[in-house]
Amino acid sequence: MADYLHNDVYDTGLSQLTTIVENLYICSQQPATFAEASATYKLGTKATPTITGPTDKAGGGREVTVSAISDGAVQATGTASHFALCDNSASKLLAAGDLAATQAVTNGNPFTLTSFKIGIPAPTT
Repeated sequence: MADYLHNDVYDTGLSQLTTIVENLYICSQQPATFAEASATYKLGTKATPTITGPTDKAGGGREVTVSAISDGAVQATGTASHFALCDNSASKLLAAGDLAATQAVTNGNPFTLTSFKIGIPAPTT
């Protein structure tokens, strides 16, 4: 394992999130594939979410910030517990994780999310 990585190494991977994410999905459980994120577990969609960075991560490493969402569209009723960031053109799930808090959503209503960070920690020695 590397004891040091230059910021460019982190930034190349994280920059994919800032440039190719087409949709953020809220999901009823953690997706492991694009199909699960965009269909099986999908409860709602935010097209072209704003993702900024990369910047320094507290404790070392680099991170991007997914901006708060106030106008996501809910397509199914359920409890959203996870997010998924996808490159739909390439049918790729790029990142997924827990929401800060679960939320009950109803088909036809909007959803909101607070901003959150996705990062790569610095190597440990």
